[in-house]
Amino acid sequence: MRDAEPTDDKTKGSFAVLWRFLPMLWPKNDAELRLRVVVALVLVLAGKAISLAMPFAYKAVVDAMSGDRQLWMAAVMLVVAYSAARLGGVLADNLRNAVFEKVGQTAARRLSAMVFRHVHSLSLRFHLERRTGSLTKVVERGTKSIDMMLYFLLFNIAPTVIELTAICVIFFIKFGPGLVAATLVMVAIYIAFTRAITEWRTKLQREMNEVDNKAIGRAVDSLLNYETVKYFGAEEREARRYDEAIAGFTRAAIRNETSLAWLNIGQSVITNLMMAGAMAFTVWGWSQGKYTAGDVVLVNSLLMQLFRPLDMLGWVYRSIRQGLIDMEAMFDLTDTPAEIVDAPNAAALTVPNGHVRFDNVAFGYEPERIILKGVSLDVPAGTSLAVVGPSGAGKSTLARLLYRFYDPTSGHISIDGQDIATVTQASLRAAIGIVPQDTVLFNDTIGYNIGYGREGSSQEAIEEAARGAAIDGFIAALPHGYDSMVGERGLKLSGGEKQRVAIARTLLKDPPILILDEATSALDSRTEEAIQSTLSAASRGRTTIIIAHRLSTIVGADQIAVLDAGEVAERGTHAELLAKNGLYAELWARQAAERELEEVVGDPA
Repeated sequence: MRDAEPTDDKTKGSFAVLWRFLPMLWPKNDAELRLRVVVALVLVLAGKAISLAMPFAYKAVVDAMSGDRQLWMAAVMLVVAYSAARLGGVLADNLRNAVFEKVGQTAARRLSAMVFRHVHSLSLRFHLERRTGSLTKVVERGTKSIDMMLYFLLFNIAPTVIELTAICVIFFIKFGPGLVAATLVMVAIYIAFTRAITEWRTKLQREMNEVDNKAIGRAVDSLLNYETVKYFGAEEREARRYDEAIAGFTRAAIRNETSLAWLNIGQSVITNLMMAGAMAFTVWGWSQGKYTAGDVVLVNSLLMQLFRPLDMLGWVYRSIRQGLIDMEAMFDLTDTPAEIVDAPNAAALTVPNGHVRFDNVAFGYEPERIILKGVSLDVPAGTSLAVVGPSGAGKSTLARLLYRFYDPTSGHISIDGQDIATVTQASLRAAIGIVPQDTVLFNDTIGYNIGYGREGSSQEAIEEAARGAAIDGFIAALPHGYDSMVGERGLKLSGGEKQRVAIARTLLKDPPILILDEATSALDSRTEEAIQSTLSAASRGRTTIIIAHRLSTIVGADQIAVLDAGEVAERGTHAELLAKNGLYAELWARQAAERELEEVVGDPA
């Protein structure tokens, strides 16, 4: 279920995980749900009482028919009572399900919402390392297992225990301790056999789920990288890899189903031996004149009622154990600590000016791979800082640290003198807007995607942001305007259109601090020029950090920092850096030569 975390099999799927969920069935400050729980339990007891009365009515019918035939009317009345008891049992069971359904669904909803909220609170590192397909499968299985386990535990296992106790009392009073002892011994053998085989099957089931997770993760990974697959003509390679994963699942499924056959055979042998022995004992007592023909029917009916849930015990036990494993995997998510948490009593960030400062910041995604090595940068309020340098120099890492997706290994980052590690993450991220290199759109309307910048935005505010990003004309030309669907299942936007949506979203957020993270690097020259003017307008009056690859886009920045190997190699304005004739000048000359070559050959866009 989880990503290759070694865990003792004996501890996986233990009932301890259930105690974490059961309190949700008795929610505080919700009298209605508590009343439903009480009513459901009363109906459980009523249903068992009715079902135990049925065999006695059946016995009375047989005994009446074995006596004076003139009393046939009494037998008819007993038949009616028997039928009424059966109907009452059905009514009690179904009313119980109807009453309890809201309790179970509400508890499942609250738990799934808690898990979803926690998953969103986990660090960027967790989401980058975890496969989305496997993660969603864990949550899906855990949520689905809740309702099933509640039903089995409360309405199958518990009533079966009550019924077994009542039948043993009846057998003791009516037939003596011998039949009680035989019944308990056979039930104990049945339970022990079922548990032993089910433990074996649980391991097979877990292996099958792990293989299934890998197959799903591989399929999702392949489909998300559809274009890459096409670029390299790797369709057959991906099909083979997926087929290998499915083949592993097939082998695990075959072993799982074979073990089920052995379980069912063993259970059937035990239950039929139990039935044959008890019935033979009763028939022997009848031959000795100890019991009536109705007593034979009574024993038969009671054992049949006991066998019905016992026949399901193996499946119920497996389902409960599997449900516990699924819930355990989901609770593992809730137990995964967030790498970045608010400090105790963290205050909200206040940004009167927007002065950003990186003070001797060092950071590495892994201890052995340091990205930033004591970087110090000062961005006065309302000014722009451009960060340039070779790939892997740590430019985008600065943005992630400013957003506090990670904490620096050493050093501090402050906004208007406030260390961002001491303020709430929500207030910090509310003060920063970003136009990323790759804009990802939700599968929703273009209006929704723009409005995502600020919850509850009016249509007028969304349209104003679209005008600020110079995309209002494009939207107006769409058949459904702002209600046009975009994303995977809707209209596919070009790179420039996506960037304008990202700009509009950020304008709507109206943050005092703006990050432009390679916002035009994936665009052609003509589109880049159009977007660049929009970005310049969007950054006016804001503290702006520009992470750029193309130096032509940052010549107007108030200051430029050149990162190399995780350190600030050079700092200054465009003119000052060219005059130094250092790394920046070298990068500028190289890109200028590339631009001249494009002009000679022709812009491929």
